[in-house]
Amino acid sequence: MILPRCLNIQALKPNLASRSKKNLQHRLTFTKVLVVYSITGGSMGIENSEKASRHALAGSVGNVLEWYDFAVYGFLAPIMSPLFFPADNGLTGLIKTYGIFAAGYLMRPIGGIIFGYIGDRLGRKIALQWSIAMMAVPTVLVGLLPVHASIGSTAAVLLIILRLIQGISVGGELIGSMSYLVETAPANRRGLAGSWSVCGGVGGILLGSLVASTLGGLLTEEAMNEWGWRVPFLMGFGIFAVGRWLRRTLVESADFENAAIDEPDASLPIITVLRDIPGRVLHLSVSILLFATSFYLLFVWMPTYLSKIVVPPVAHALEVNTTAMVLLLVMIPLGGRLSDSLGRKPVMLTATVLMGILVYPAFLILDQGVMLYALAIQLFFALLLGLIQGPLPAFMVECFPVKVRYTAIGLSYNITLAIFGGTAPLISTWLIQATGDLASPAIYLVVLALISTISMYFLKPLNEPVN
Repeated sequence: MILPRCLNIQALKPNLASRSKKNLQHRLTFTKVLVVYSITGGSMGIENSEKASRHALAGSVGNVLEWYDFAVYGFLAPIMSPLFFPADNGLTGLIKTYGIFAAGYLMRPIGGIIFGYIGDRLGRKIALQWSIAMMAVPTVLVGLLPVHASIGSTAAVLLIILRLIQGISVGGELIGSMSYLVETAPANRRGLAGSWSVCGGVGGILLGSLVASTLGGLLTEEAMNEWGWRVPFLMGFGIFAVGRWLRRTLVESADFENAAIDEPDASLPIITVLRDIPGRVLHLSVSILLFATSFYLLFVWMPTYLSKIVVPPVAHALEVNTTAMVLLLVMIPLGGRLSDSLGRKPVMLTATVLMGILVYPAFLILDQGVMLYALAIQLFFALLLGLIQGPLPAFMVECFPVKVRYTAIGLSYNITLAIFGGTAPLISTWLIQATGDLASPAIYLVVLALISTISMYFLKPLNEPVN
């Protein structure tokens, strides 16, 4: 890394007379500065580094809660299925459980419209503060739900209601985080800055995987079925508390403030979007089909696939998934940074094409049920997904004007996620049941990769970054 000129290295060095006392303090300060400078490209002084790091963390922490909850639900679906649908056989119960998972996603477009209005008219800051609170309450309540044995079918009804409420909040959280981080970053660091929003999400997935696997190792099967499955949902309150505390000091995006002054618009953001740029919204929706589907299929649903569907089952499927997500967490900011240098589309299209070509052979290897093979394939998926996910936030932000950006991205992203992302585990399980082919989900991804590649190739951003 090349340090910016305004960084005074000498000022960071401790005085020789007090080295032993201040050495640790200066090392920590220097580390903070390097993190911030990797995002900002040296556009701020040292005195603002701590504030900038807090804002970057606050902008992405809500995604930790969002994806943690949905990941935990996906990982624990085999345990929750007989508790809420005891009369069904194993695979049918799983389909119903994943159906509730998908139901939450059907509310995301509504959440995108609601929080789109808040974000485009009242500010990114307010939208981010409300979205994380609305996500936390249902997450905790899921952990307190009575099961079918206690209240009958009402348990499933309550679970559906809570997932629907979560879907509304999720519809605004990631979009707000993307917009905020990209808008507050220099033009030549937007790819890297936006990638932190996705990193927060993957961090949530990783945390969910760690919590689920740890509990599975510490508790007996009986304890896990009786009360252990509740613990991960109740832990979501801790993530909310941290996120709420961090977001209390957010400053508003300068892009939003300037657009509100220079381009006042009395129309509702959703009306403006549907009137002026409906084709662009649809174009972006089609371009992100693979992104919307692949993550949930390859990382949220995959532990269930490896442990419950593949014969012989892959030992330590959650641990394999967790290891691969560590690599994914590294690849996402790398993909974002590469897009700052090479361009968004070249990086994403390369990964999309490779995914379309290699995903089916990869599934054939997975179906052998060998843990070492499964680990290698999951690491390969993490490599490709990082190159897709890292540049995507900045790419989506650059596709729309500031005054309706929150709403437009929310509509494009959430419609695609609702139709394809949230249903990925359900469709994958159904495809296997209907065809008897364990690799049939890969064919689904091949088709989506082809469509996404063609659509993204022809989509041009409205706001090209100026370096």
